[in-house]
Amino acid sequence: MKNQSFNNNHINYSKNTLFTVGIEEEYMICDPENYELIPKANEIIQSIDNKFKNRFSYELILSEIESNTKICKTVNEAIDEILLYRNILSKLGNSLDFVIGINGTHPTALPKDQKFVDNNAYNWVLNELSYYASRNITFSTHFHIGLNDPETSISICNALRRWISPLLALSVNSPFFEGILTGMHSSRTFQFSTFPRTEIPDYLDSYNSYKTIIENYVKSKSIVKPRQIWWKIRPHIDFGTIEFRMCDAQRSISNIKMLASLCQALVHTEYISNDFSKSRYKLEYLNDGLWKASRYGINGLIVDPLTSKILSIKDFIYLMYEYCYKSLCYFGNDQIIDSIDSICKEGTEHDLQLKIFNKYGIDELKKYLIKKVEYSL
Repeated sequence: MKNQSFNNNHINYSKNTLFTVGIEEEYMICDPENYELIPKANEIIQSIDNKFKNRFSYELILSEIESNTKICKTVNEAIDEILLYRNILSKLGNSLDFVIGINGTHPTALPKDQKFVDNNAYNWVLNELSYYASRNITFSTHFHIGLNDPETSISICNALRRWISPLLALSVNSPFFEGILTGMHSSRTFQFSTFPRTEIPDYLDSYNSYKTIIENYVKSKSIVKPRQIWWKIRPHIDFGTIEFRMCDAQRSISNIKMLASLCQALVHTEYISNDFSKSRYKLEYLNDGLWKASRYGINGLIVDPLTSKILSIKDFIYLMYEYCYKSLCYFGNDQIIDSIDSICKEGTEHDLQLKIFNKYGIDELKKYLIKKVEYSL
């Protein structure tokens, strides 16, 4: 999926098939002996077979690499792609002396030790954010769901802000930063939030209003391209998708399938309902929900931004499943309730890694974040 100009966005959407799936997954590049981050992204990119070259990309630091699936018709097809790319990196690690780990943040990595990717895009980020760019040692999984009309993507994006917090709560996976147990279930959310334009977006009146925001940001030199708006959820005008950007990276393939299925079904539910009259939610409730999910994961209370009712986060997660249940059935993915039940009863990936840390310590935890990466179904 190559970037096209902002002015061609209608073409980008019109080429799409509805409800296709794309997944971006970010990996820690680690030393196979001490499990610390090591700057090997250049070697990895240079060594990947040409057939898969366009499926991998840089992130801001050289100790991080990203895989990008092709446009997939189904969630299962996207999962097969993710497994393929994980295995490609694992095999490459044998010859280049690295291993990949998956977590929202590396538990002990220090910003001062990181080296940056040297290209125009990331040099711009470094120049803009200076010291705070070095603190973005974060790893996420992003989900793209295809739409075929930019105006519809704006309306659906407005409505889907309701579900940002439960999606994050299901994925929380980053209790540590700089060797410190932060008390947060998703310290990644807090670290990345030091970047500008990473918040929950306000209600957008139309595609033209979104276009005006982008144009004003470019004119005022806040950004140089639309994708430098890093909201928790956004209409991705280069790809013609809704992009879900709130989730921590996941070691578990079943968790990724669950999250991808929910994203696809939520977009489908909003599309077929075609009723966006109630999506002018209070940003106060949206932001409080984001804070609660980041801090407490699946625990705690949350205000439903649609109804103003106070619910437990777990109940809100089940409400989300019920809300898009018919669409999950339509795509054959209603069985993800098993993964939701498992998380709500046994805990998130954050909870699982805390058990390892409390029993064995930080060194064994770093090993766990590598050894428990799943490479098959």
